[in-house]
Amino acid sequence: MCGLLRVVWYDILVKDMPKKRAAAPSPLPMPAQEKSAKKAVASNIIMGGQTCEIQNPHQRIQQWLARPHAPTTASTSIFEGMDGSMSWRIFRILSEFVEGFDFLSKHSKTVTFFGSARCSFASYGYQQAKKLGYLLGKEGFTIITGGAPGVMEAGNWGAYEAGAPSVGLNIQLPHEERKNQYVKESIGFQHFFTRKVMLSAAAQAYVYFPGGFGTLDELFEIVTLIQTGKIANRVPVVLVGKKFWTPMFDWIRSEMWDENLFIDKHDMDLMFVVDSAEEAYEIIMAVKHEMA
Repeated sequence: MCGLLRVVWYDILVKDMPKKRAAAPSPLPMPAQEKSAKKAVASNIIMGGQTCEIQNPHQRIQQWLARPHAPTTASTSIFEGMDGSMSWRIFRILSEFVEGFDFLSKHSKTVTFFGSARCSFASYGYQQAKKLGYLLGKEGFTIITGGAPGVMEAGNWGAYEAGAPSVGLNIQLPHEERKNQYVKESIGFQHFFTRKVMLSAAAQAYVYFPGGFGTLDELFEIVTLIQTGKIANRVPVVLVGKKFWTPMFDWIRSEMWDENLFIDKHDMDLMFVVDSAEEAYEIIMAVKHEMA
């Protein structure tokens, strides 16, 4: 039915639409040698220095099914393992929100750090997160992280050395609850979505260091909340590491704005991109003084 409606819609609006542009001239025939070369290039994708042959859908599905799986306690349906009752899960989710907000209510001057849990001690992101945690901690800010290793550990470590509150909002994983040694106050969450709400709740700034899917997920959620007015637009979102973040900004500017107009031009001003802890610190302090 949906397919039929799409065909009818196309016939009404597109086929009968007057042609506003002259038809494009037919392309010249491509020389056989050039066509063969283009086909050879198209049959391979260069990724990370390796050549990967394009797969047909069946091969791709088989590869997807054979991929390594992370340990999980999740079921394919939210109704499985509920003993016939949805109410208990709803109450558990509600209790996480209540406990989370009650836990955070003790801290009124906070900055939330995001970044990869796989970041090594020697990495640029780790060192800058530690330095920024220390600088903000000396100004009396509470540093809130996801409580895990990597960038989160670095931010908590900086706050700990500055004598500031060092807070971790941990996620309970199937076989562990990861918490770094510099977290002095923590709370654990069973659900990622309740934890994400707590990480975004009422911070005076959000700072992002290089990371993976989780970091990008958290970044775009915060930016969307600011864009739609759900979070005050005077809360700075600071991205540390120009080498990591600039290609993403170039893509946002070229594809989301220039090419498609999926965002407004001023939406690109919602984020600051800097290269050091000192620059991030200056932005956060300047906004703080402006808002005082």
